[in-house]
Amino acid sequence: MNDDTRPAYGEKEQNMNISHGHELNERGSAGQHARIRELNDRLRTAGTGGKVVVTNGIAALEPATADRVLEAVRQFDAFGPDNDPWSEHDCASLTADGVKVIWKIDYFERSGRIHSPDPADPKVTLRVLTIMLADEY
Repeated sequence: MNDDTRPAYGEKEQNMNISHGHELNERGSAGQHARIRELNDRLRTAGTGGKVVVTNGIAALEPATADRVLEAVRQFDAFGPDNDPWSEHDCASLTADGVKVIWKIDYFERSGRIHSPDPADPKVTLRVLTIMLADEY
């Protein structure tokens, strides 16, 4: 993609649909999906309710570029039926400051060793938001 067609800083792109290994997607209630979405949005936008991890590629960016990438992740709101089928706001791709990024949220039980038995329950779930360069995926 040349500079004339590259999306501008913060412009939204297609969300990535990645399974996190839990069964709520197939049989969870709308209320469970809403609670997961709320918890995911809180972690992504405010950095609370879990861990935020950046990969070596993000860490190696110039500080100002990395700041703009992280802000674009916080501000992402282009969710819809085509890119967020379970309405959980758990993964997306975007381009910020010319950098193609993927972010995703995984759900683990509190020790971080296995998947959470109930991602809608923060008492039993450790959320991990990972932000990476698209070519690190």
